[in-house]
Amino acid sequence: MIAKISSGRDTAGLIRYLYGPGRANEHTDPHLVASWDGFAPDPGRTDNATATATATATATRKLLVADLDLHLKQARRLGRAPKQHVWHCSIRAAPEDRTLSDAEWATIARRVVAATGIAPDGDPDGCRWAAVRHAADHIHIAATTVRGDLRPARHWNDYLTADKELAAIEKEYGLRQVVRGDRTAAKRPTRAEKEKARRIGHEATVRERLRTTVRTAVSAATSPEGFLGILAATDNVLVEIQRFPSGDLRGYKVAIEGDINASSKPVWYSGSELAPDLSLPKIRQRLEATDPRPDTDRGRPSPWHQAIATTERIPQLLDRADDEAAQAHLAAYGEALDALPLLAPQNLRPQLRQAASAFERATRSRIQAEHHHTRTLRSAVRAMLRDPAPKDGAALAMLLDAALLVALAAARWHHLRHHDQQATAAQQTHLHLQAAYAQAAATPLAALAHRKPSAPTLERFTTLIHQTSPAHAQQILDDPGWHALATALADAETTGHQPATLLQQAADQRTLDDTRSPARTLTWRIHRLTQRTGPSHRALVAKARSAATAEGTAQRLNAPVHEAAVIRPPQSLRAPRR
Repeated sequence: MIAKISSGRDTAGLIRYLYGPGRANEHTDPHLVASWDGFAPDPGRTDNATATATATATATRKLLVADLDLHLKQARRLGRAPKQHVWHCSIRAAPEDRTLSDAEWATIARRVVAATGIAPDGDPDGCRWAAVRHAADHIHIAATTVRGDLRPARHWNDYLTADKELAAIEKEYGLRQVVRGDRTAAKRPTRAEKEKARRIGHEATVRERLRTTVRTAVSAATSPEGFLGILAATDNVLVEIQRFPSGDLRGYKVAIEGDINASSKPVWYSGSELAPDLSLPKIRQRLEATDPRPDTDRGRPSPWHQAIATTERIPQLLDRADDEAAQAHLAAYGEALDALPLLAPQNLRPQLRQAASAFERATRSRIQAEHHHTRTLRSAVRAMLRDPAPKDGAALAMLLDAALLVALAAARWHHLRHHDQQATAAQQTHLHLQAAYAQAAATPLAALAHRKPSAPTLERFTTLIHQTSPAHAQQILDDPGWHALATALADAETTGHQPATLLQQAADQRTLDDTRSPARTLTWRIHRLTQRTGPSHRALVAKARSAATAEGTAQRLNAPVHEAAVIRPPQSLRAPRR
């Protein structure tokens, strides 16, 4: 069940709407199910539509309005009437819930007005209210927020208290238990915004389109000024920058060209109106955790490899006790998803945009993120935008493979902390990423399989599979991705790696029980493990020579090898500490 609460100043208008036909004639059989004392007049359920019956219903509506406003009129004579005296709460059941009886809806209404402070249990001075049912799946509660002692009702945080009571009602009545949030979600589009989008032929509202645009700009920027510059250069987006008298940035507003109000002026949205983490101060905090300088060190791995390695570590980081750091990693991962549509081929962009849009909800919770923990991933993502992915598609497929594990880990992390909406969002993200990964991995895996090694090599690797992963060996060998895995092992062996060691390390990284294709999973794990170039022949010879020298020294000193290996030079020969 969900509740929607609003306020107003026209009791008669609300009652007229509740007992009327509705905006689209959706109101059927409007009638009273409960009221403050159980004896309120009910204008509904007339047996005929004659003029006399209609006049009677109209008179009864006026009588109900007068009864509801009784204390309001008394307070008004004393100059104590509130400006917004109408309290309106609609309560709707889920589509799959059973149809509740009038008596059950009456009980629910009484519990909600008691929980919210409109009419507390046992309080003879509670507000006057009436619950009207004009459809099978919901009721409306209309109340005036003036108590019998002419004081205003104490209904602070009424949405939260009503939501908490409805959660208990769902369990007691055996209804669908709605996923509830923690007030960190982005503001939902209004009905008017949805209708406006529908009229102009857009599925998403202007608010939702701008939210996606702003999040994408954040994922590509390295400073607040750069962020605003990216927005200003985006087609069809208007930007208004706000500054302090000193000239420092204070905030920003965005609009879409052609989206105007009744005065023919652009409809502006501030960052915080789009999402809680899109205000300029929040964006500045995240951008401070990004290295604005390009990585010019040729000895370091490519930004794609850095992003893959960092993303792969996030599930382990989420298992630690530092919730603030974990929340920061989820936010940075969300920024990486926001950037991926800019880096992927055209056919993958729809699924990646849906994945980024779904995970947006999972990037925020009541836990305060400490963004300095995520400098590596953020900097790698910005560098990726300057360094396109290799044309073979393997880097993107590996990144998506790692991202799939993060989505599952994020769902588990949020679920353990009772972040229901965020956990659901992470699960939806996983589904979209699966679809994108299936398309992205097809070509590079086929290229690997086409280069499958010789039969003797395949037979040798088959033995290694049985030795390292006996529980999944047959599943791996029957997997269509087996030849791609064998090619990855052969390539690694060519560069100096030991296939048996690589397979064991890949199998030990994470269980294969929940993978759809263990062969493909092992293929990408081996690729990631071999990101750093394997030891060359010269390096292997030097290593063997070093080991022989160490052994000879140990024998001369009559000491074990491991002790000789850690002999330190005298203090006078040590390099000074920095």
